[in-house]
Amino acid sequence: MAKVATTEALRFMTDCLKAVGTAAKAAQQQAELLIEADRLGHPSHGLNRLEFYVNDVESGACQPNNEPIILKETPSTAWIDANMVLGATASHFAMDVAISKAKQTGVGWVSVKGSNHNGMAGYWARQAANKGMIGMAFTNTSPLLAPTRSKQSALGTNPISVVAPGSDSETFYLDMATTAVSVGKIEMQRRKGEPLPSGWAQGPDGKETRDANLAFQTGCLMPLGGSEQTSGYKGYGLAAMVELFCGISSGSNYGHHIRSWSHSGEGGPANLGHCFVAIDPGCFAPGFGDRLADCMKHWRQLEPTDPSLPVLAPGDKEKEFAEKTDSEGSVSYVEQQIKSSAALAKRLNVKPMSVK
Repeated sequence: MAKVATTEALRFMTDCLKAVGTAAKAAQQQAELLIEADRLGHPSHGLNRLEFYVNDVESGACQPNNEPIILKETPSTAWIDANMVLGATASHFAMDVAISKAKQTGVGWVSVKGSNHNGMAGYWARQAANKGMIGMAFTNTSPLLAPTRSKQSALGTNPISVVAPGSDSETFYLDMATTAVSVGKIEMQRRKGEPLPSGWAQGPDGKETRDANLAFQTGCLMPLGGSEQTSGYKGYGLAAMVELFCGISSGSNYGHHIRSWSHSGEGGPANLGHCFVAIDPGCFAPGFGDRLADCMKHWRQLEPTDPSLPVLAPGDKEKEFAEKTDSEGSVSYVEQQIKSSAALAKRLNVKPMSVK
């Protein structure tokens, strides 16, 4: 692993996006989204994603300097056309609308079409939590989930995120794919040259594979829960629910109509759908923050099955990783990422990352 100063990694990502014509603000927002994933210990959604975004801008599939617009709204809802902008631009705009509506009515529910990949869903749910609200974020993605009983993918990893503020500086942070893992974790195993753990993906025969390259080429991730015998149909159902909130409600592409992204071959606009929700807990029973903090503290005090692995509350792992990252002032990348980033820097004629 190689260490890069956090500020240097942010500079590099911003420069790469600006090099292909992205305006400074949009480039900075997208880079901040990426560096936050690396900071929290989710490298699948950090620097790992940069070149995909650059390629979309270069191809014209993404138009980073357009502006999102509200197509329809009520006091509590909005339907937004992202107008092919970067996912961070669309998501900042949409979650700001949801938060504003929640301040007025208690709930803001926003559906977005015409967008692009918007990174960690939890990044957007946290925007509402930072304002004292319960935030939820959903997005559809390229079809990579193979429903139970199927050899073919038909839904995306379709993440679900809920973030809520508690008392005593506690934050409930849930961000999960509805597949066993995100496709980015398959990519990271390929970068490291390591096999997959059991239960992550299937090969072209519909059976489980631990070959990272084969899994990536096949493009079929196992649903959350794995096989039908271990309740994989629940992950399938959750992915379908996210599609209901995102692509189907927004009028964007959905499920099997979404283009391939990680896999080469298909281009054109992604036209992804997002859903952002902000809820004011003050509209309900008083003491929300205290009860949430009480729950999280109680969960941590439960007796673990393995004394070396204490029980965690949702968000503890990310918080611990972020504290370590911040104390060191750097993020870590595998050797293959450093090499591919250097190649990208050369292609775009930008200053490469300086490795510590």
